[in-house]
Amino acid sequence: MPWSARISWDAVRPRLRRLPPVTALVAVIALLALPLGHGGPDGAGGSGGAGGAGGAHPADVVSALAVLYCAARLVRDRRRPLTRTAAVVLGLPVLGTAVAALHAFAPGAGPAGLGRYLQVFVLVPAAVLLLVRRRGDVTLLVWSLVGLALWQGAVGVRQYATGTGASYQGEQVRAVGTFGPQDVMGMATVVSLGLVCALGLALGRGPLRPRLLAAGCALVLLAPLAFSFSRGAWIATAVACAAQLLLAGVRRALGVGAALLAAGVVLVGGFGIGSAMLQERVGSITRVADAPDRSVTDRYTMWAAATDMWRERPLTGVGLKGFPEHRDAHASLALSAGSETGGAGAAYVRQPLLSPHNMYLLILAEQGLIGLLALAGSWLALLVLGLRALRAERRARPGPGPARALTACGLLVWQLTDFVYADIGGPSTVVTAVCLGITAHWALAPAAEEVPGR
Repeated sequence: MPWSARISWDAVRPRLRRLPPVTALVAVIALLALPLGHGGPDGAGGSGGAGGAGGAHPADVVSALAVLYCAARLVRDRRRPLTRTAAVVLGLPVLGTAVAALHAFAPGAGPAGLGRYLQVFVLVPAAVLLLVRRRGDVTLLVWSLVGLALWQGAVGVRQYATGTGASYQGEQVRAVGTFGPQDVMGMATVVSLGLVCALGLALGRGPLRPRLLAAGCALVLLAPLAFSFSRGAWIATAVACAAQLLLAGVRRALGVGAALLAAGVVLVGGFGIGSAMLQERVGSITRVADAPDRSVTDRYTMWAAATDMWRERPLTGVGLKGFPEHRDAHASLALSAGSETGGAGAAYVRQPLLSPHNMYLLILAEQGLIGLLALAGSWLALLVLGLRALRAERRARPGPGPARALTACGLLVWQLTDFVYADIGGPSTVVTAVCLGITAHWALAPAAEEVPGR
């Protein structure tokens, strides 16, 4: 090695050592800004969900490295990884997933599906819990999510304004960010979670200037969220933000809610032809029972198929990644041949419908009651423990509560609501894992150990 290179490395190495451990998680989020997210179809049962043909995104690879880095730090520092409470809550999903992996339809489906579920619901959340050591680490991670949302939102708004987005009603106006039309929900997921993070930062205790900046970010993110034309993301964001506002105080909820409603009206009303598309999309939410469109009909048909699979094997389900293999045997003739995607730099493709687009029904079909109770039990425990920690904090210091608490609770409420309309799949899934880790940090860090600066 040349002497100059050796001197440069000697100068850089101390700086690298001074970086906080949470930097590894920030790198995971930063990689999702790259225009590489043209993975396969979404859904844990499909190719893009549980590690299938869609291929691994660089963010998935770095998330695995972050888990290994966390394990290495634990060995080096000789620290106890988790307390009993944290280990039980985060380890519950392993039970049903492991059982379902044993009777997967294809030999390679079990390990692939097991790895994906462990990554999203166990390993990455545990790494976040252990690598986030101080209050500033949480703030850095949350602002990273807001920054990613702003970037993806900016790309999405440009796609809508220039007609270079994904195809929607014959026009290439659907905002998908850098994720592409194959992961049409990717940008909507990232922007929604970023908006929830920004609102949590704005509502919590802290200096006025960062709170005003966060409130401005939340308002800005309303536009790309609208142009994603994602009904599920709209509903989940509305529920999560309402929960955050109520947790921060009823009076504040009324004031901020009125401001957000006014901003939404201005944004929608000021975009000409786009308002007609948005109004039609919003109106379709209330017509899902009377006059559903093709996407809603397909979704209802797949929900019925998933329920039928569960009745066939109520305890253990049909096995990991088994939904596509058993779909035709349980679906009615109302199911279409697939969804059509195109635009945003990609050619027209008809994608097969490989998942029910409902995480609860997907787990029920593939993992049975054992898997659903294990996963849902873990999420419910996180929610209860998080709300209990927030109540204890507010008793000690009256007020709206810390920003990290409102953010963590809002992220989990968003995810639990969105799972009614979507499931894991695509590059944006790693964001779900990080957000579950932020929730776990707030709910379980006091039980795990005393974290300085909490």
